[in-house]
Amino acid sequence: MSTAAPEIKRGLAGVVADTTAVSVIDEHTGTLLYRGYPVPELAASCRFEEVAYLIWHGELPTPAQLKIFTAAERAARRVPRELTDALARLPLTCDPMDVLRTAVSYLGALEPVDEHPAGPPGTHPGADEGLDLEKSLSLWAKLPTIVAAEQRRRRGQAPIAPDISLAFAENFFHMCFGSVPDAEVVCGFEISLILYAEHGFNASTFTARVITSTLSDLYSAVTGAIGALKGPLHGGANEAVMATFEQLSAPDDVPAWLAGTLAEGGKVMGFGHRVYKHGDSRVPTMQGALDDLARRSEEGRQLMAVYDRLQRAMLESKGLYPNLDYPTGPVYHLMGFDRPTFTPIFVMSRVTGWTAHVIEQKAHNALIRPLSAYVGTSRRAVPDRPLPGQ
Repeated sequence: MSTAAPEIKRGLAGVVADTTAVSVIDEHTGTLLYRGYPVPELAASCRFEEVAYLIWHGELPTPAQLKIFTAAERAARRVPRELTDALARLPLTCDPMDVLRTAVSYLGALEPVDEHPAGPPGTHPGADEGLDLEKSLSLWAKLPTIVAAEQRRRRGQAPIAPDISLAFAENFFHMCFGSVPDAEVVCGFEISLILYAEHGFNASTFTARVITSTLSDLYSAVTGAIGALKGPLHGGANEAVMATFEQLSAPDDVPAWLAGTLAEGGKVMGFGHRVYKHGDSRVPTMQGALDDLARRSEEGRQLMAVYDRLQRAMLESKGLYPNLDYPTGPVYHLMGFDRPTFTPIFVMSRVTGWTAHVIEQKAHNALIRPLSAYVGTSRRAVPDRPLPGQ
């Protein structure tokens, strides 16, 4: 047993585990790039379908490519009846993320076992990038159908079938509420999807890559990623942000609430980030969408008064800037989505990044298996004692 004290990187902070061509944060500007494109520019000029294509294929689609791509997505939206029936039997007491995790696992169980011959050493036995892209698109198309049906189930409403005449975002509103809001609301929603789509080796993406590195399948990787995203320190933070606002009815409530929370060692969700130390580069774009949405109602204006006060207080007291979850939670609330639906919406977006990383991991696979430093009891002998039955 080694006596040397290894350097411990808790949470793998600062560890560079592999290479990726999917996304990066520009070290000079702090801007997130997807395949080289600044994400704020993509959010300002692209539909979510175009960004999904970019994440999977490396380039923005031509008009012809986009037409084929969107047609394939629309054709894949319907969910098998046996899955719908199975999900309807799940208890309403479970988390919607549990429903989503179960749905993806079920869809994977319906897939036939890949029968491709084994590839080179280190590759998945059935590694086929084209097949994985088909599976990725199918999952991406079906997840909104599942998320919308689950929100309606919890409201005691019947599901609404997807409408193939509508684009991705418009169809989701249709399936959730039976109608499509005006273009400004849809645009704000698409901005959130674009900003959430990919973010390097975050916890859920790394989970997907670890599972893939064992030569497991794409559905297993996405199921594991959903489990990681469910946690409040990752995807669940957008729900926790709105839970905070539900405790604050006016800006004047903020100082006492914050002081009490910090004194008890509590964490204020929606602030700080492992990667961004001077502010999340995605926040200004999402903040703009929130500002546009909030000014449309008295509820929105009141919420923003509390929002601004808490943001200033956190910077003054802790030196922390908001992350993407801070404006996104209020955006989803003002759009009419139930709070437990916020993180499943995140999944609808991030599945594009997860599956891009699954495909990338398979292409140059190495089993992800870190070491640990043992801090338990030193070696000792098992005491003499009678054998069982003696």
